[in-house]
Amino acid sequence: MEVTLFEKNSYFGDKSSFAENISALNFTSVTSSSSARESSFAQIIKTPSAVCNPPRPGYGSKTPQMGHSVTSSSAISTHSDASVIVALVEGRGLARGEIGIASIDVKRPQVVLSQFPDNTTYTKVITKLKILAPLEIIMSNTACVVGNSTKLFTIITENFKNVTFTTIQRKYFNETKGLEYIEQLCTAEFSTVLMEVQSKYYCLAAAAALLKYMEFTQNSVYAPKSLKVCFQGSEKTAMIDSSSAQNLELLVNNQDCRSSHTLFGVLNHTKTPGGSRRLRSNILEPLTDVGTITMRLDCVEELLRDEELFLGLQTVISRFLDTEQLLSVLVQIPKQDTVKAAESKITNLIYLKHTLELVDPLKAMLKKCNTPLLKAYCSSLEDNRFGTILEKIKTVINDDARYLKGCLNMRTQKCYAVKSNINEFLDIARRTYTEIVDDIAGMITQLAEKYNLPLKTSFSSARGFFIQMNMDCTSLPSGQLPSEFIKITKMKNTYSFTSPDLIKMNERCQESLREIYHMTYMVVCQLLSEIYEHIHCLYKLSDIVSMLDMLLSFAHACTLSDYVRPEFTDTLAIKQGWHPILEKISMERPVANNTYITEGSNFIIVTGPNMSGKSTYLKQIALCQIMAQIGSFVPAEYSSFRITEQIFTRISMDDALETNSSTFMKEMKEIAYILHNANDRSLILIDELGRGTNTEEGIGICYAVCEYLLSLKAFTLFATHFLELCQMDVFFPNVENIHFEVQHVRSSRRNRDSITYTYRLSKGHTEEKNYGIKAAEASSLPQSIISYAKEIRTQITRQMMEQQSQSSSPEVARQRAVYQLATRLLQAARNSQLDSESLRLYLRGLKTQFEAALPAAGPVSEEPEER
Repeated sequence: MEVTLFEKNSYFGDKSSFAENISALNFTSVTSSSSARESSFAQIIKTPSAVCNPPRPGYGSKTPQMGHSVTSSSAISTHSDASVIVALVEGRGLARGEIGIASIDVKRPQVVLSQFPDNTTYTKVITKLKILAPLEIIMSNTACVVGNSTKLFTIITENFKNVTFTTIQRKYFNETKGLEYIEQLCTAEFSTVLMEVQSKYYCLAAAAALLKYMEFTQNSVYAPKSLKVCFQGSEKTAMIDSSSAQNLELLVNNQDCRSSHTLFGVLNHTKTPGGSRRLRSNILEPLTDVGTITMRLDCVEELLRDEELFLGLQTVISRFLDTEQLLSVLVQIPKQDTVKAAESKITNLIYLKHTLELVDPLKAMLKKCNTPLLKAYCSSLEDNRFGTILEKIKTVINDDARYLKGCLNMRTQKCYAVKSNINEFLDIARRTYTEIVDDIAGMITQLAEKYNLPLKTSFSSARGFFIQMNMDCTSLPSGQLPSEFIKITKMKNTYSFTSPDLIKMNERCQESLREIYHMTYMVVCQLLSEIYEHIHCLYKLSDIVSMLDMLLSFAHACTLSDYVRPEFTDTLAIKQGWHPILEKISMERPVANNTYITEGSNFIIVTGPNMSGKSTYLKQIALCQIMAQIGSFVPAEYSSFRITEQIFTRISMDDALETNSSTFMKEMKEIAYILHNANDRSLILIDELGRGTNTEEGIGICYAVCEYLLSLKAFTLFATHFLELCQMDVFFPNVENIHFEVQHVRSSRRNRDSITYTYRLSKGHTEEKNYGIKAAEASSLPQSIISYAKEIRTQITRQMMEQQSQSSSPEVARQRAVYQLATRLLQAARNSQLDSESLRLYLRGLKTQFEAALPAAGPVSEEPEER
C-alpha cells in the first residue's frame, strides 16, 4: 500500500524551517556507517543531545557528544526486511510498570497502539517487541541517563542488540498531542479507536513521539485522515475497553469513587502494594491461557484445603514491604549526595535486609505445597543470590537493624545500622548523638521536677524532640504554663510545646545526625556496589510475593462467601450464580439465577419490566467471566466458562459532553466500536439499545445490529424493552428468550395493583403489559395523565395485534427442535466426561425433550441412536 505524504509546510501550519525544528526536537541516532539512511540522518543532526549513557562495549558510536544509539555493524543487513519503528514509554511514580507502545510500519500507513501493565521482568514488553520485529526503537532520553538508565531500557537493549535505539526528549511524549494526531490522521473507518484509547495515556504519549519523529526524519507529514490506527492489548490477555471497565465497576464505583463496592474491592484482600497492583492489572486484562488459569486455580484450591498453609503464608506475605518500589530506589544513583538522599539509601538498605530475612520463612512455607506453581516458586527461592546478598549486608549492618514502625524508631535504626569498628569517625559521631539525646531526656526530667508537672519526651519528624503533657491547665497555679515554654499547641487535654534550650539541642542533634548519615551513606554505597551484580534476583522475589499475595486474596474472598471453582469448556453455564458486588453491598446473598449459553444458543434476549434486574444480570455474567479468567473462584453453585478474548458492554445512558455526543450518538459510537472489533470469542453485553431515538428507528437499528451479531459465534446478551425483537427466535434457532418474573399485588389501601420484583429468570419473553405506565404510576404522576396514557397504549396495542400475522408453524418448531438436539449432541461429544450408563441416561433424556418439543408436528420419523 502506498503511503500518502504531504510536504511539511502544507499541514499543521508550521512555517519554521526544518533545520530549526530539528534543533528544537534535539534527538540523536548513531548507527553503523554502512547504511545510507544513517549517513544522511547523521548529516541532518547538528546539535548534541542532552545526556545519555555512553555506548556499551560492542556497540558503535560516531561521536560521543551526539548522545545514545546502539546498533551492531550488521544491524541493517540483518534487518533488511524490517520496516517497523516503535516508540515506547513507561509510566512513572504510581503508574510505574504501565507500558505504552506505538508502532508504525514505514511501508504501510498503519499505526498500532498498545498499553498494558507489566511486571519488573518486562516479559510482555519483550514479547510484544519480538512480534513487531522493529527496525528502530524510540525512547525518552530520561530512560538512559548516565549511570541511571532504567531497568526497562537495559532489558530491551540486551534483547534487541541489532536494533537501532534513538532517544528524544521526554516532553515529546505528550498524550494530548498524541490524541490530536490520531484525531487528525486516523481514517473515518477506524475512528472508533478513539473511544478505546482516549484514556490510554501512555500509548497516546508514545504515538505523539513516534509521529513527531516521523515528521522530522522524513521531512514530510501524513495527509489528514490517511492512517489506519488500531489498538491491541498485550498477548494472552483479554481486552476490556475503558468504557466497559467503567460500566462494570471493575475499579471505580460509579456512584462514589471512594467506595470499595467494585470488583477490585470484592477481591482485594492483599497485604502488599505489589499484590494490589497485580490484582488491579489482572482485573483489567484477564488471562486467556487456560493452562495458566488452571495453575492459579489449583493454588487457590490448595490454600482453601490447607488452613495452616493459608494462614502461614498470609502471615509471612503481610510482613513484606513494597519490593518493587524498594528495588526502584536501590538501583538509582543520586546526582548529588544530599542528606535526604543519604537517609533514603540507608532506610532502603534496612528495608532490603528486612525483605531478604523473609525469604527463608517464605520458602519454608512453600515447601509444604503440592501444586506445580507453588513448587516452582519454592524452587525459585532456592537461588543462592538471596543468601549472598544477605551475608554481605550482615558483614556491615547490625543484626538488630530492622524495619520498625514509628519515625523515632526508624531514626534510631538508621543511626546504628552500621556495625561498630567499621568507621572510627562514625562511632565518635554516634556517641555524640547518644549524649545529646540523653541530655534532652535529662533536661525534660529536670523541667518536670522544677515545675512539678507530668512532662514527657516526644518526637516527630517535623519538630524533632518536644515536650508533651496530659493535664488541664486550669489545675495549674496561675492557670497557664510557665513562660519558659513556647510554641504551645493543644489537642483535647494534651499540650505540646518546647523551650529555647530544647530548640538549640535539637539543632545540635540534627547536625550530629547529618554527620552520621553522611558517614553511614559512604559505607552503604560501598556495600551496594558489591551487591548490585546479585540484585536481579530481587525482581524474581517481588514477582513471587505479588503473585502469592493475589492468590491468597482470592482464597480469602472464598472464605467470606460460597464461591465455586470454575471449569473451562466451550459453554458458558452458571448454576445459581449471583452478583459479587451486590452481595458486598447488601451483606447477604442476592437472588441467584442460572445462565446457559452455547454455540447453538449464543444470542440471549432478556426482557422484563423496569428495575426487574436486567442490567444487574448482564453485569453479573461479565464479572463472573472476569473472575474465572484471572484465576479466582466465582459466586455460583457450579460454573463453566468459554475463554473470551474481548468483553464489550453497552450499558451507560449518559451524554458525553467532552465529545459533544448526545445520548443516542454515544450509543451509536459504542455499538459501532463493538461491531468493528467483536469476533467469535467475544462476550457482548448490550442493555437497551436504541432508546435515544423514536421507537420505529430504535427497533430497526436493534434488529440490524442483532442480525449482524448473530453472524458471529460471540456470546451475546441483549436486554431490551422492544418486545418485537423477541420474534427473532422464529427465524434464528440460536436465539433464546428469557425474562424476569414479577408478581402483582393488590393494594387495598391505594386500591390498585403494585408490582413485586422476584429477580428470577424464566424462559420466554415477558408477558407483562403496561409496566412502564405502572412504574410511572408509582412516581405520583397525576391520575389524569396515567389514564390517558393507558387509553393511547390500548389503541396502539390493538393495531399491532391486527398487523401481527406471522406465528411459528409446526415446521418451524420441528426445525428448531432438531437444531437444539444437534447442538446438545455436539456439545456432549466434545465435553462429556460421563460413564457409559450416565451418558445413555442423558441421551434418553434428550430424546424425551426432543419429542416433547414436537406435540403438534407429528411423530418423530427417526429416533436418535443411543450409544
